Amino acid sequence: MIDKKTLSERDICTKFITPAVEKAGWDRLTQLLEEVTFTDGKIYVRGKLTARGAKKRADYVLYYKPNIPIAIIEAKDNNHSVRAGIQQALDYAKILDIPCVFSSNGDGFLFHDRTATEGNIESELGIDDFPTPEQLWEKYKKYKGIITPTSEKIASQDYYFDGSGRKPRYYQQIAINRTVEAIANGQNRILLIMATGTGKTYTAFQIIHRLWKSGAKKRILFLADRNSLIDQTKKGDFKHFKDKMTIVKHRQIDKSYEIYLALYQGLSGSDESANVYKQFTPEFFDLIVVDECHRGSANEDSAWREILSYFKKATHIGLTATPRETSETSNSEYFGDPVYTYSLRQGIDDGFLAPYRVFRVAINVDVEGWRPEKGKTDKEGNEIADRIYNRKDYDKNLVIDERTNLVAKRITEYLKSTDRYAKTIVFCVDIDHAERMRTALARLNSDLVAINHKYVMQITGDNDLGKKELDNFINPEEKYPVIATTSELMTTGVDAQTCKVIVLDSNINSMTKFKQIIGRGTRINEEFGKLYFTILDFRNATDLFADPDFDGDPIRIKDVPSSTDVDEGNDFLDDDDGDGETDDGGGATDQGPWVEPPIIVDPPIRGPKEGPGIDGLKPREKVYVNGVDVSVLVSRELYFDHMGKPITISLKDYTKNIIKEKYSSLDEFLNKWNTVERKEAIIAELQEQGIMVEALYEAVNREVDLFDLICHVAFDQPPLTRKERANNVKKRNYFTKYGEQAKKVLEALLDKYADEGVTNIENIEVLRVNPFNEFGSPIEIISEFGSKEKYLQAVKELENELYKIA
Repeated sequence: MIDKKTLSERDICTKFITPAVEKAGWDRLTQLLEEVTFTDGKIYVRGKLTARGAKKRADYVLYYKPNIPIAIIEAKDNNHSVRAGIQQALDYAKILDIPCVFSSNGDGFLFHDRTATEGNIESELGIDDFPTPEQLWEKYKKYKGIITPTSEKIASQDYYFDGSGRKPRYYQQIAINRTVEAIANGQNRILLIMATGTGKTYTAFQIIHRLWKSGAKKRILFLADRNSLIDQTKKGDFKHFKDKMTIVKHRQIDKSYEIYLALYQGLSGSDESANVYKQFTPEFFDLIVVDECHRGSANEDSAWREILSYFKKATHIGLTATPRETSETSNSEYFGDPVYTYSLRQGIDDGFLAPYRVFRVAINVDVEGWRPEKGKTDKEGNEIADRIYNRKDYDKNLVIDERTNLVAKRITEYLKSTDRYAKTIVFCVDIDHAERMRTALARLNSDLVAINHKYVMQITGDNDLGKKELDNFINPEEKYPVIATTSELMTTGVDAQTCKVIVLDSNINSMTKFKQIIGRGTRINEEFGKLYFTILDFRNATDLFADPDFDGDPIRIKDVPSSTDVDEGNDFLDDDDGDGETDDGGGATDQGPWVEPPIIVDPPIRGPKEGPGIDGLKPREKVYVNGVDVSVLVSRELYFDHMGKPITISLKDYTKNIIKEKYSSLDEFLNKWNTVERKEAIIAELQEQGIMVEALYEAVNREVDLFDLICHVAFDQPPLTRKERANNVKKRNYFTKYGEQAKKVLEALLDKYADEGVTNIENIEVLRVNPFNEFGSPIEIISEFGSKEKYLQAVKELENELYKIA
């Protein structure tokens, strides 16, 4: 008889848990998946290097059908109780939206029923009493409120598989399932919030395909507001609809298709003849998916909303990374509360989105303001109005040449210190600012511009040459353009996978706009070395990171109106960025690329006088000056806690607080450090808690070990460098008990520690590199210690010697 106590956790799974689940009727190929990894591991930035943290992995996930998970099992070896894994299993079940939760040690199962509202939520089951798929499917239906055969048919509809092995990530799976289940249960307005770069279009495709194939929705309209979004959708995830799909172009309507892709402005216009959507009957579409629904469709008086009102009997799904909730505009009022939210912070923590570093640059005229001396004239010889100008004025109604040049210089210096070919987007106040910034950057990078004039390009809505280069900029395979100056064109709908630098030289007062801009850098492309991005902030726009709204759930602000009448509005004069001004005011922006109707661009504004603008508005005029003393007061990196909020206390105090929460005393920390099998595990754990290891090294001493950093910062111990610790071991003649060859190996390990730290000597692969390869192969080296276990024990003892506290 097998003694279970001697078996590993994996043996318990293989010999007891898996057979028990299979015996209950679960198909091992399609329903029972073992060791399911569902995150990629958070990316940690260490100077210019990156490393991934631990991935989350469930021992078992059970599926009713592929991508419809209904149960999770956490396994432990038989030295643990049957209940030992339940808390971890519940954590994973909450993340994965799974109702049936099990823990097992091979003797039986503890079942936690998340569908139970009272009574026996947890119960123990024998090893032969695991529930069948049908039993747990009934639990799942209860959990999801699926009560009719029709709704069950829709909710259990298969996913689309293209044969490539691609399958949705866990959060996409949740978004798809919740949306399909909500519609199956009769909900007709759905809001999905997913951070930029998390695959909203693929998610939308699977939702549409499942509803279409189930027969629940027969004719579908996918609405977007930019050509690039429609083109990307048709060529990308939606290509599997093949000849069933069409794009509405040139206001020509063909009613023979089942899937329609269209621009809002291609279906409607300022006069009745342009409203071609009315060529469809109001009942023609039974599903409308609104991409980037935070834009025009969020406004109740928008002309775009009129399209949705016309097809009001259809189910409407809104997709956005940045829901709009202001006193005038509300996504949640129209679509309802989101059925699922996957935030930027979640994406970064899971390792699906790139983390960011933030450098703030404070310029004297921004911080202190600038007041022209008496009689100071602009570049046209006109006297400048006497008042104090500040950051809100610059480049909107007052242009200081020296400030533009200084910003361009700092951008250039950063790229020269890192990578001059790192794809960079510079967000400017307006088109004029983007044009001047391009000129300044071209002048400061004349050597690379001489090689290729497309090194830096203005990509704005009014610049046809620049717009043509947008696809090249976002294509990882294309080297040029490297730097793009823009104002509005690239804030949304631009899939810039390899963008490594975001420059903020625009006043951003809208959280929606800020999120969209940050989203340009969050995509990961490991093939091209894009694992994080850097934000250079010249306007304190990154103050918005501290706002609770940055990564929280949207809170409805707009009052519910007393009337639901729809008034046709002018979206080109909407306050689309939420800064309290209409979008045509204060200089031309590049809100394109619109197709129909044409872009409205402000007339050129020069001179000090005000004149009538569009609809009687008085656009503020720009004054251009030079000869101003402009300099950098301070440049510093911002640090963020594990919740993504800026750290407002000193880095040492922040670190001390985290460590003291984990270890109340020095003895407790020393005990953990000396007993843990691998020091790397503690380092990873502390990083996950939010400790900035690289920044701490800079603040204390790069030559010390992380052990000394922690002891010094948290427990006021004097830090020793790695070389000092290594020398202390050598002085104690610790190696005398080993043979001559083993002694040389340990001395080499000690030198390796002094140079590189403890994590390298813990890895047995170190025996393959210099100088260890001079001693023989890894097998030959280990044989000098008698066995692999004895070698590892020797390394462990060496570590104990290193970390002795005098």
